[in-house]
Amino acid sequence: MEQQKLPNVTIALILSIVSFLCCCVSAGIGGVIMSGISLILVNKDTKTYQENPQEYSNFSTLKTTKIVAIIGLVLGALSLIWTVYSIVSMGGWDAYMEQTSEIYEQLGIPME
Repeated sequence: MEQQKLPNVTIALILSIVSFLCCCVSAGIGGVIMSGISLILVNKDTKTYQENPQEYSNFSTLKTTKIVAIIGLVLGALSLIWTVYSIVSMGGWDAYMEQTSEIYEQLGIPME
């Protein structure tokens, strides 16, 4: 009997890597969402593997994917917490946007 590959490993790995890369770009929200989806897919494949382990060949890739997804989740959560803290410490959303527009003006970037 030829061994199969677990069905969701590739997409979960891609989502994990993308969550790791964009955890700081999207203020943490993108990293949290993508790594959360990746962890759901990893858990689904882990259950599939545990039902019949001799049928599947790429469980080590699944474990690696889980580690990358957890790292992306932690970094995304830390980035999200830092963003919320920054907004609150500046005096709220209006003060944050005012300071951001001042920085853009100093750099010569139009805000519109």
